[in-house]
Amino acid sequence: MKLKPLADRVVVKPSEAEEKTKGGIIVPDTAKEKPVWGEVIAVGPGRVSDDGKTIPTEVKVGDKVLYGKYSGTELTVEGDELLIMRESDIFAIMPK
Repeated sequence: MKLKPLADRVVVKPSEAEEKTKGGIIVPDTAKEKPVWGEVIAVGPGRVSDDGKTIPTEVKVGDKVLYGKYSGTELTVEGDELLIMRESDIFAIMPK
């Protein structure tokens, strides 16, 4: 991918919405909730502090992250649905 985020921005590929509930009920497309976790596919260099130093981001490419339901900006690149958001919109890195 040739998309390179700036500053403390992160590009995330959202996970697929659940097709079935835990009880086995199939969920139609109109009732599916937006996913709140995904995989980081690109990371900016980091935020610049007031004294001009770059503070590197904590997340890295390949991390599975948990983010806010309405976080980020949706975009389509090369047919992939992606989100671009600030690192501060990410709540946690999920264990591997």
